[in-house]
Amino acid sequence: MELKKITPFLWFNNQAEEAAKFYCSIFKNSSIINANPMSATFELEGQRFIAANFGPQFKFNESVSLFVNCDGQEEVDYYWNALIADGGQESRCGWLKDKFGLSWQIIPAVFNKLISDPDHEKSQRVMNAMLQMNKMDIGKLQDAFDGNKLSD
Repeated sequence: MELKKITPFLWFNNQAEEAAKFYCSIFKNSSIINANPMSATFELEGQRFIAANFGPQFKFNESVSLFVNCDGQEEVDYYWNALIADGGQESRCGWLKDKFGLSWQIIPAVFNKLISDPDHEKSQRVMNAMLQMNKMDIGKLQDAFDGNKLSD
């Protein structure tokens, strides 16, 4: 097994293999490279990860998250719902924690385009709309960009 120069390493209490199977069940282009009682090596969309069971000393926190660039609302909804399933937790602005406590950002690709617009008023409206959301809603982001009043 050849490792890339940089590979994310995830510290688990005792759920490394369970987590690897969970993540591989969500992402279509994924596989478990190897797994044993202490660790699992897996790949999601071409990115390899190592997960290890090293005990409860350290927990995940929001200082590190995995960013999922989504093509449309259907993809945003799919990843959001799959990753919060079975005990995950919603947060604000497209962030969530999965049932293992790992933070994810589920972000539609169009968001970067909208907030990068040279018209500062448009991009600021998009940013303000996003700050009111948990899961990103492309329709509401586009409405904010276009200057339409947001509805709940």
